[in-house]
Parts: sequence; structure tokens; C-alpha cells
Amino acid sequence: MSNLLEIQELSKTFDSVQALDDVTLSIKSGHIIGLLGPNGSGKTTLIKIICGLLQPTKGKVLVDGNPVGPKSKAIISYLPDKSYLNNNNTIESAIKTFKYFYDDFDESRASEMLSILNINPQHKLKTLSKGDREKVQLILVMSRRAKLYILDEPIAGVDPAARDSIIRTIINNCDPSVSVIIATHLIADVELVLDEAIFLQNGSIKLYQPVDTIRAEHGKSVDELFREVYKC
Repeated sequence: MSNLLEIQELSKTFDSVQALDDVTLSIKSGHIIGLLGPNGSGKTTLIKIICGLLQPTKGKVLVDGNPVGPKSKAIISYLPDKSYLNNNNTIESAIKTFKYFYDDFDESRASEMLSILNINPQHKLKTLSKGDREKVQLILVMSRRAKLYILDEPIAGVDPAARDSIIRTIINNCDPSVSVIIATHLIADVELVLDEAIFLQNGSIKLYQPVDTIRAEHGKSVDELFREVYKC
């Protein structure tokens, strides 16, 4: 099976700051991968390069065999770490915007998820709780029929109940043939749904293994190993 995502010797420097340092990894279809690391470890920089929002200083990225560009962007559905919706708009309006911009957007899928989570599409985003706004953003992203979903800190800043709901939304609406990359530093909340884990530290890959291998070889949960690796 060919790799869905192939990254070769990727580096990124901002002035004198080395954000990524010679990152090489490959990801196949059908996996949920945790991109794990503390703030400042390079997670968002790596994601933005994969999505074509930043240019690398050196190295190469291939998405389903395509270099970063229109073809790769068409098969990636990306949730950024900051809100990108107009809070004065209704959820229904946001759905129409996504349907206009993305040919693979499944409106019925979005409506079904909103119904399951008991969110009224007629409501304006500014009237929602922070947790429900996060859910709406995730629903829009997961309603695309993409091959690769990249979610940057999808559960940061929301309460534990909302985190559980967001994780369920990801899992219940994820086709077995696609891959999902979840960037987070909240390991315990996502560990049970992960197939693989990437530990990123100071812009370099510290570890990349299946979570079952981590538990077997290290005798620890992913969260426990993370705390050990990144302890001050």
C-alpha cells in the first residue's frame, strides 16, 4: 500500500529559530495518528506546511503522491487551532459557505451530526457556548469527503464533557479508509482512539510508533510516556 502522506527531510526556519529540523515520516490510509507535543514543539508549523499554508526551508511533502498544491489541498480537510468562522453568521450560513467552496462537502452528513449533538442550525455562532462552537467547526471539517483530516488542537480550551463529544464526533464520522491526524497536548483525552503516536520535540521526531507497541515496549500508556519524555 502506498503512503497517503510522505514527508522527507523537512525543515523550517523562522529567522534564527529552527521550528522543524529534518522531519521524515510516512502515514498510510486508515489510521488515526496523534501528533503529540507541548506548545512550541512544531506541531502547527508541520501541519501548515502539509496544508500548503507555509513553505518549508527544505524538504518535500507528498499527499497521496501529489506535491503540495491544488491536488493535495483537494483531499485534505483541515481544522486550524483558531476559530475561522464569522460569529455573526448562523450555522446554516456556514454550511452553505462550505458547500459552495468544497465539492466534496456532504450537507446531509453535517445536518445529521448537528442533530445528534442537538445543535440548532438556525442559531448564530455567537450565541453558542465555546464547546458548541468547537463542535460546529469540527462538524464542518468532518463533513467533507476527504482522504486526510488534519485537526489542530480540536479539544483545547473546552470542558471535559465537550472533549468527549468532540472525540466521538471524530470517530463516529470517520470512514475506515481515511486517515486522521490529531495534534494535541491533551494526550489522555485522545489516547484510546489513536492507532499511532508521533512525539514531536523541538521540531524533531522523538518517537513514532503504534500505540500498542508503545504500551508493550515501554510498559506505559502513551500519556504516561509523554509526561516522562516532556517532563521539566
